[in-house]
Amino acid sequence: MTSAEITALLLLSTAASFTPGPNTTLSTALAANLGLKRAMRFVVAVPIGWGLLFTLCAGGLGALVVAVPLLRQAIQIAGVAYLLWLAYKMASASSLGEADASRLNVTFWQGVALQFLNIKAWMLGLTVTAGWLAGREDVLTRFAITLPLMLAFGFFSNLLYAAMGSLLRDWLGGPVVGGVATARRLRWFNRGMAAVLVATAAWMATL
Repeated sequence: MTSAEITALLLLSTAASFTPGPNTTLSTALAANLGLKRAMRFVVAVPIGWGLLFTLCAGGLGALVVAVPLLRQAIQIAGVAYLLWLAYKMASASSLGEADASRLNVTFWQGVALQFLNIKAWMLGLTVTAGWLAGREDVLTRFAITLPLMLAFGFFSNLLYAAMGSLLRDWLGGPVVGGVATARRLRWFNRGMAAVLVATAAWMATL
């Protein structure tokens, strides 16, 4: 793989990983509501899930998703529905305790599964496969370079967003009255994050 190809891959990885999306939004919201430690299961799930998806794309499954309209539409519909459900859960959590009780804390496997419901993730996997792997004689070497690089970007981008959410946690929780945190700031923060998820779902529906 040439230096020009690596540079292009780094630029693509930066743009795809660090721009706001469903993963970074959830990483921020989970850390703000539940703390960085609880959010780490999702932060780790994102690159693992996308790594599995990318491996399937490199093996040819991604092309099948594009070639079969019903399959693509099923992924879109499921992904949009899941994001809207998460947005509802997020918007309805008005205190740190309620965020926990409402199961806003997405599990590790839900985080992995979300990658397969994100049509944007499929498109990225196909883009990298077509641009850096397909038709190359050294495809295995390229895959061995590309996969860990993309995983690293996926992990550190979500870790960064989760760290920012964690830093906001005390401020968002508000003052404690009678042992309960009043969370007007957190309520509006969660609603803002929910709006981002709704906007992302709407954008995914148009792809």
